[in-house]
Formats: sequence, structure tokens, C-alpha cells
Amino acid sequence: MANSNITKRALANALKELMVEMPFEKINVADISGRCDMNRKSFYYHFKDKYDLVNWIFDTEFIAIARGKKFETGWDFMSDLCDYLYAEREFYRKAVKIEGQNAFPAHFREMLGQVIEHYVRLLLQGQEVQEFHINFFGDGFVCAFMRWMKDKDAVPPEEFIALLKSCIHQAAVKGVSGYQHSGNHR
Repeated sequence: MANSNITKRALANALKELMVEMPFEKINVADISGRCDMNRKSFYYHFKDKYDLVNWIFDTEFIAIARGKKFETGWDFMSDLCDYLYAEREFYRKAVKIEGQNAFPAHFREMLGQVIEHYVRLLLQGQEVQEFHINFFGDGFVCAFMRWMKDKDAVPPEEFIALLKSCIHQAAVKGVSGYQHSGNHR
């Protein structure tokens, strides 16, 4: 298993280096495997495609940070996530722009899904929570993350988290309950 992780890490580093030099769309498996003196067969032994490699990078690097931690709140989890993304922002600024069936943005949304669902249930506490609510807030949350990650001059993680909290607080205090009970449906 150790050799497998060494190979995967070499391929990941090669992809990161290549993404500094050229757009992701122009990078192929031969470029990645060639960068670390491997053949394409070695790449495909470990990954389905280059999209799978990008997702593996996120999963293994962020999980390494989060592993073994007991997060008191979802915001603690989000804070660690934002710190990681900000530290690796040059890579993720490009990763969030990748399009395709197995692209990073869809993988990222899936990963955040459970955390988002938890917050929507807290936000709408005492109300019936439908899949629509979860998707609505989830899409907004993920879009905010994507915009933040794409921004070359992104605000620091602490500021981004504070902005997310203020939006959710405003929705909980004024937006959701105020709209439903006021009768004002313009």
C-alpha cells in the first residue's frame, strides 16, 4: 500500500506542476505520467482519469488535515476546510473551473452535502424541510465557495467564514421565518 500511495502522490505532484504551466484541458494522462517517468498504464492502474486524480488530491490532502479531529461544530469543520483551500488556492482556483462529468465542482458539492443538509435543518428548525430547501441553500453555499476559490484576491478564510455565517444568520432570523409569516409574497 505504501508504494501505491507513493505512486499516487507522484502523479498528484506532477498534475499540480503541470497545472501551473498550462490549462487543465490541455493536460493529458501521458503528460502527467511522463512528468514522473511512468507510463500511462501506471496512471490508469490508480486513477480512472485526470478528473479522478484532482478529486483524490482534495480527498487525501483535506482528509489528512481533518483526520482524527473532533469538530465541535460544523463551522469548525468549515474553518479547517477554508484554511486548506486558501493555502492551496492556486491549485483550487484552477480546479473549480474544470468542467466535465467527474469534475471537481460536483465532487466538492457532494462532499459538502451532508454539512449543508445539517445547517439547513438547523436553519429551518420547526419547519418541514424538503429536498428543495436543502438544494436551494446547498447551491448558494457551494456557489459562494466556488466564487471565493476563483477569486485571485480572495478574502482570508476567517473573513469568508464570517460572511457565510452572517448570510445564514440573516436568513434564519429575518429571511425564512419573516417571509413565511408576514404574508408578503411579492
